Parts: sequence; C-alpha cells; structure tokens
Amino acid sequence: MATDTHQSTSRASGASAVRRLLLDNGALTALIVLVIAMSALSGDFLTTDNLLNIGVQAAVTAILAFGVTFVIVSAGIDLSVGSVAALSATVLAWTATSQGVPVWIAVILAIATGIACGLVNGVLISYGKLPPFIATLAMLSVGRGLSLVISQGSPIPFPDSISHLGDTLGGWLPVPVLVMVVMGLITAVILGRTYIGRSMYAIGGNEEAARLSGLRVKKQKLAIYALSGLFAAAAGIVLASRLSSAQPQAAQGYELDAIAAVVIGGASLAGGTGKASGTLIGALILAVLRNGLNLLSVSAFWQQVVIGVVIALAVLLDTVRRKAGATPVAAGAGTPGGKGKQAATYVIAAVVAAAVVGAMSFLHTGSSSSTTQKVGLSLSTLNNPFFVQIKAGAQQEAKKLGADLTVTDAQNDASQQANQLQNFTSSGIGSIIVNPVDSDAAGPAVRSANKADIPVVGVDRGVNKADTAALVASDNVEGGKLGAQALAEKLGGKGKIVILQGLAGTSASRERGAGFAEGLKAYPGIQVVARQPADFDRTKGLDVMTNLLQAHPDIQGVFAENDEMALGAIKALSSKAGRSVSVIGFDGTPDGLKAVQAGTLYASVAQQPKELGRIAVENALKAAEGKKVEETVKVPVKVVTKENVAGFGG
Repeated sequence: MATDTHQSTSRASGASAVRRLLLDNGALTALIVLVIAMSALSGDFLTTDNLLNIGVQAAVTAILAFGVTFVIVSAGIDLSVGSVAALSATVLAWTATSQGVPVWIAVILAIATGIACGLVNGVLISYGKLPPFIATLAMLSVGRGLSLVISQGSPIPFPDSISHLGDTLGGWLPVPVLVMVVMGLITAVILGRTYIGRSMYAIGGNEEAARLSGLRVKKQKLAIYALSGLFAAAAGIVLASRLSSAQPQAAQGYELDAIAAVVIGGASLAGGTGKASGTLIGALILAVLRNGLNLLSVSAFWQQVVIGVVIALAVLLDTVRRKAGATPVAAGAGTPGGKGKQAATYVIAAVVAAAVVGAMSFLHTGSSSSTTQKVGLSLSTLNNPFFVQIKAGAQQEAKKLGADLTVTDAQNDASQQANQLQNFTSSGIGSIIVNPVDSDAAGPAVRSANKADIPVVGVDRGVNKADTAALVASDNVEGGKLGAQALAEKLGGKGKIVILQGLAGTSASRERGAGFAEGLKAYPGIQVVARQPADFDRTKGLDVMTNLLQAHPDIQGVFAENDEMALGAIKALSSKAGRSVSVIGFDGTPDGLKAVQAGTLYASVAQQPKELGRIAVENALKAAEGKKVEETVKVPVKVVTKENVAGFGG
C-alpha cells in the first residue's frame, strides 16, 4: 500500500513538474512546437538560408521589442516605437545626404532623435500625468508626421557606410542578427544587473510602494522611455540598412508586433514580469509563423488571423500561468539555482530542436522532385482593386500554363516585402515576380535572388540597383499626362481643380503626380487650388473631398491618383459629380469603369491590370526556362470615357 502510494505520489509530482515546466516556459515550448510543425509541413523550412532569413526577419521586431520590454515591465505601454524608428532613420539619411553631415554625426543625431522622442513620452507621462497609451499614441502621430515632413514623402537613399548593417559577415552571417543578439544581451544586463532594471520591476510590481520606499519613480520613467526610444532608433537604422533607404512610411504597425513579442515571451501587461530571452523567443515565434505560412502559400489575410490567434493564446497562457502560480519571469528574481535550471531548460530545448532538425531533414530528403514550375508573386498590397486584378490575371495565366503560383501581400510595407522575397529565394522557387512597394527598397532582396540565379520580373514598377529579367509595366508618368490632358480639355482649358494624392512615399503616387503636373503645364488656365493625400483609399477620398469642398465649393474638376479615391470623391460631390464637377481617376478598376459608364466619373486612365499580371507570369516562366524575354514590356494605357468604355476589356 505504501509502495503504491509512493509511486502514485511520484507520478503526480512528475506530472506536476512537467506541467510547471510547460507553464514557466510556454513561449519556448510554443517555439519548439512551431518549428516541428513547419518542418513537417515544408521541406524548405529547415534549410540554412531559410533559418538565417528567419533571424534577419525577426531582428527589427526583436530590437523594438527589447525597448518595449523595459516599458511593459514597468507597467507602461509604448505605441510610438514604429514611428520613432522611421523618424530616426529619416533623420540619419537626410542629414547625411541632403545636408552633407558626416555619417558618424548623422548616426549620433539619429540616436539622439530616438532618445528625445522617448524623453518627451516620459515627461508627458511622469510630469504631465497623461496615460502612457495617450502620450505614446500622440508621439506615434507626431513621429510619423515629422518623418514625412523631413523626407517630403519620398524615400531617401541610405549612406553606403551604414547600409552595410544590412549585409552579411563572411558572406553568410547576417549583420542584423548580430545586432539583435548584442541588443538582447544589453537588455538582459540592464534588466538583471543594474539599478534601473530593478527599478522597472519595482515600479511594475507596485508603483506606490516603490515611491514610498524612496524610489524616484518620475525620473526612472524618464530613463525607461528614453531607453525605449534608443532601441527604436537602433531598430530604424537596421531596418533602413536592409532596405538601402529611409522610408517615411516604414515600420507602420511594428509597435503592435513589438508588444505582441513581449507578451508572447511571457511578460505581463500588468507589469512586474518579463525578460530579454522571453522577448527574443516571442519575436522568433512571430518570424517563424510568417516565414512558415509564406512557404506554405497561406493567404496573407489568413496570416493576420493566425497571428492574432497566437497573440490571444499568449495572453490566455499568461492568465493561466498566474492562476497556476507559475514562477514569475522577472530577471534576477529567481530562487538559488534558478539560473542553472533556466540554462538547463535552454540546453534541453536546443537538443530537442537539433533532433527535430535532423529528423525532418532526413524525412524531406529527396522528396521535392516535382516538375511543376514554381513562381512567386509579391504584390505591394491586395487592399486595392487594381492589384487584385493583377493577381487575377496572373493566376489565370499560371493555371493555363500549369505553373504553381504563390501570391503574397506586402501590405504597403517595404520591409515585409523584403522578407517575402527572401522567403521565395530560400525556398528554391523557379522565378519571382515583384510589384515593389518602393523601387529602391526592393533592390537588396532582388540582388539576393540574382545571386541565387533566380530570374526576377518586375510588374507595374521597376526595381532599382538590381537585375530584372523583364519589366512589365504601363507608364505612370505618361498616364498622369494623359489624365491632365483629358481633364483640361473637358474644362475648356480653364477652371479650378483639386488633386487627391496617393499614399505618401510610394512610387505610383510620385510618378502619377509628376506626370499630371507636367501635363498641366500646357494649360495655364487650369488652377490647382488644393493637393491633399487620401492614401489610395475610398473612405479617405470621401473624407478629404468633403473637407476640401468646405474651402473650395466652386471647383470644376478633380484628379485622383487612383479610382478608389475618385469614387470616394464622387460620393462627397453627390449630384455635382459628372455635372458641374468632372472627376478623373486612375487604374481602370471594375468599379471605376462602372462609374464611367454611369457618367459620375468622367474618365479613368486605365492600365489593364489583368493584362499586366498575365504577361508577367508568361515572362517569368520563359525566364526560368532560360528563354529570351524583352527587357521592357509596355502595356498601353488609355483614357477610358463613356464613349469608349463599352469596348474596353480591361
């Protein structure tokens, strides 16, 4: 009986130990499970190149997240880190190129910019008594706005000496990964070995108790948010180095990824817990998820759903851990021997991961002998009917020719597109089609494909400083000129007009706007009374046009840089559209052509997006087979009005 009781107790204690191990190391467990799952599902996942890609893709998020860890441990929040990263990189590029400042001084100015933004956050929170959410939300807007003001909405080339941060050491070890590791070690030292680190845990655990014990909470918060700004600046420099340019719209939404990485890594939003290793694991989980889902050709829309579910599960795990009384993950707060146990846990995890790598590599050996041509298509966005039409044309042609087409959505994020192109390259795909978010930013990733002898075809926009087998495009500048001519002739060569601009920093907006301005030079009687961005979005087009009508009710014409904004403007103009006010759009989308047929939209400069997609796939497959293709394939643009819309096939 005693023996049975002893065995039962041993089994119970063993089960409890395993349960406690899983709860205390939930993020690490999740990462191992993810690696096993992705290894089983994709034979391309465990290649050396792809694992290095994952490290590079996690780097910027991890560096941002290390800074956010300080804030969350102290029971705060920082929503501004993405904008601060973009602003710091823009300051560096602008001062080093446009202002002729020595690069080392420009780097100091960029770092100082990040620290200054963090200090402003700290002052507003500590002395202005603003909630951290509101103070950092305000800085998010201010930082992004200043980045656009300094850059005038256009990417700025990054100095070559700093761009090496995006390169590799010895031809294989990515510098961003090294920077990530160094910043992680600095974070671990600050949290576990310094007075400010212990202060973070004290403030996060109980701010009032920390204050009563003599801790200068206000000054400590200044230092905490300054550190967050410093890390954001470092992340911005690494990101811009990868893209060889400072993008004013870079790192949008990255603050959410950074917060997610910290929470997934075991920190609590209530404060008092968190550590650098957990944050790193959280960033790796997000990178593995995105990389693996790309390799598995999962829709970009479903990827957002999956990542959202993972974040929710991480918070749920935190709740379960607290209720179960799991060990808090506060640096330096463990029991004697705790660090040894932690090190042992990581060693065991490394052994398990190595075993999985070996097993899965053996499992997938020789299994990828398919003769089907694989093509990867990276679109700048799928939140726009024009690019949806490119996708449709590409899919139809791929199906017709028996090719396997994988489509990804960069969501107007140059960094995310660089990651997708790297994933295509490491997966051994036959050819790549890219519609760049920005022509300069796509260059480094396309050069990697060049080194791997993978032919790349540009669609709609070209790629700078890299080799492409072909460019399939219509001429945005020429389209802008045609739009100006059509609108001016409709108005009889004189009148007041407004221009709705696209997303600041995108080449499409710049080129269409430049073409329209050039075309208007022939019509001095046309007066542009306002130019405002509406971000290629129909809702924003409606709002901006509604506002402009208050100041300029007597306008006779509107030029919108895409059909979506034009349709929003038509809604705002109501009965004026097509009667007293002529509206011209751009793209020739199905909804735009319906509006042309109805007479509310005077014209659309149509680019035949389906034809762009079809020809791009055709050329990509030819290039993959070593056949000769034309360097530039021009798809004609035409102004579609009510008179010729019936004969336009798109």
